[in-house]
Amino acid sequence: MTDKKTGVLLANLGSPTAPTTKAVRRFLRDFLGDPRVVNLPRPLWWVILNCFVLPFRPARSAKAYKKVWHEKGSPLTYLTVALTEKVAARLHAQGIVATHTMRYGEPSIAKRLKEFKQAGITDVIVLPLYPQYSSTTTASIYDDVVKELNQWRHLPSLHFISDYHQDAGYINAVADSVRQAWQEQPKNQLLVMSFHGLPEQLTKWGDPYFHQCHKTGALIAENLGLQAHEWRLVFQSRFGKAEWLKPYCVDTLEQLPKEGIKTVDVICPGFAVDCLETLEEIAMENKSVFIEAGGEAYHYIACLNDSDAHVEAMVNLINQ
Repeated sequence: MTDKKTGVLLANLGSPTAPTTKAVRRFLRDFLGDPRVVNLPRPLWWVILNCFVLPFRPARSAKAYKKVWHEKGSPLTYLTVALTEKVAARLHAQGIVATHTMRYGEPSIAKRLKEFKQAGITDVIVLPLYPQYSSTTTASIYDDVVKELNQWRHLPSLHFISDYHQDAGYINAVADSVRQAWQEQPKNQLLVMSFHGLPEQLTKWGDPYFHQCHKTGALIAENLGLQAHEWRLVFQSRFGKAEWLKPYCVDTLEQLPKEGIKTVDVICPGFAVDCLETLEEIAMENKSVFIEAGGEAYHYIACLNDSDAHVEAMVNLINQ
């Protein structure tokens, strides 16, 4: 018998290679071309994607990426790498190999699995960096893992962590990051928890994402000792004309000053690391919406990123 050897894949969405229209178009074609992401008949979506989305959206998205691009590259990429390196250092002592992979772009899941095979990995743990399960994200990573393994003669043991939306380590880490922020500057009137949106139809089809977001939000609020009027859950990043999960983040931020809520703290507990949707959409664009609507103070609290608490939570999740 050969010795068991474990490899861990921390999988994230991926990002364009540069904040340029060409690079963003390439990324969006791959991302939006995934049947898991857009649940429309393929011929219809091909026409919409190639005739109405890709000719126009990449230029707008490239401008947004330029606002948050770092000398290290895309925030999602370099923060995922930083988190993975720290997790890998912790797991190395246990004889476990850990690396990062991206669902769209590089390093691909197929590439990483091939590297594991060459390294003699017998047991594979896949941890998608999506706390809440969705068929549009988590399931797509599973699809890609299986697509590669279906070509193998000798399959490794596979453990796929489908979500960690109520994991105590993760909830504590998010709550502690909020407490830390409140120590550094005064707590505002309302804590807004913003999650990425999805079409409402997916929930009707059985996708648990909506319910898991609400469970996560309730657990964070409970951990922080918040009353019902002290926090609110919203959904961001609506795309297209279909009904998406409500309440919409932008609509809520426009309405809050009319309710007398002039100061807010905002967190994004559905994102493991900061990215375009948190740094540009939430911390910049949505802040402007709130202030223009009469808000006075808006404080975005960063994702867990490569913090010690996040590393600890991930290591414990893997060891379970």
